Amino acid sequence: MSTLKAGLIQMGLKGNTDDHPDVIRDSMLEAHIPLIEKAGEAGVQILCFQEVFTQPYFCPSQDKRWYEAAESIPDGFTTKLMQEYAKKYQMVIVVPIYEKDITGVYYNTAAVIDADGSYLGKYRKTHIPQVAGFWEKFFFKPGSSDWPVFQTQYAKIGVYICYDRHFPEGWRGLALNGAELIFNPSATVAGLSQYLWELEQPASAAANGVWIGAINRVGTESPWDIGKFYGSSYFVNPRGQIEAQASEDQDELLIHDIDMDMVREARDGWQFFRDRRPDQYGKLTEG
Repeated sequence: MSTLKAGLIQMGLKGNTDDHPDVIRDSMLEAHIPLIEKAGEAGVQILCFQEVFTQPYFCPSQDKRWYEAAESIPDGFTTKLMQEYAKKYQMVIVVPIYEKDITGVYYNTAAVIDADGSYLGKYRKTHIPQVAGFWEKFFFKPGSSDWPVFQTQYAKIGVYICYDRHFPEGWRGLALNGAELIFNPSATVAGLSQYLWELEQPASAAANGVWIGAINRVGTESPWDIGKFYGSSYFVNPRGQIEAQASEDQDELLIHDIDMDMVREARDGWQFFRDRRPDQYGKLTEG
């Protein structure tokens, strides 16, 4: 059995949304670092945080001051800091932050750092919602990353961010590109999505024979009134079974030993990739 020790960190907002984004970033990093160190000391090999983990989920607003929260990747403060922790603990770290490409062009992005502290690349959120309370197109340009898969020291991993999870095509694209473990850092509140939270990602794990690590933040964030972030971060195996899950309302580091041999076993048992008929799917790519 090939066992990989993986970790997820879910957390509520620290600080005040009236503060400058740099102050909030520092408060969130200060709260995360003890859990990052705990993960490293426990031997976690791959660790992922929640969507835009250094900031509130500011998309209920349409306030351009949040553009100041965006950082360059890989040269920005947070990515550089996480490279230090990755190297210190020989731990792959997936770092979802608000990315500044150039002034006026911003993405919802996850940087991937290998266990030696080297920067491997990034994934930019592909599907951007624009509905009441979730004005994401005001803040994020859609990414077009072509489903990158990162060969880390421990496994081939992919990233799919929050709203992306509602679109099955990306899960399949990542799996076909070789992903064995896919992380979905999210910021999702109670309501319809809570039911879907434990439906869509297990279904996608089973359909593609991959492990998925799903991460959600916790608590409420003032002054916005869009509901409660319900945590419940989890690992689901390639058969679609949730094996470990965090609480709904606590800051938490979830650590789980995942059996990577299950990827091969699931795919050999259900020959979904063999039986695909892409020649019949042309309708799926029509605008």
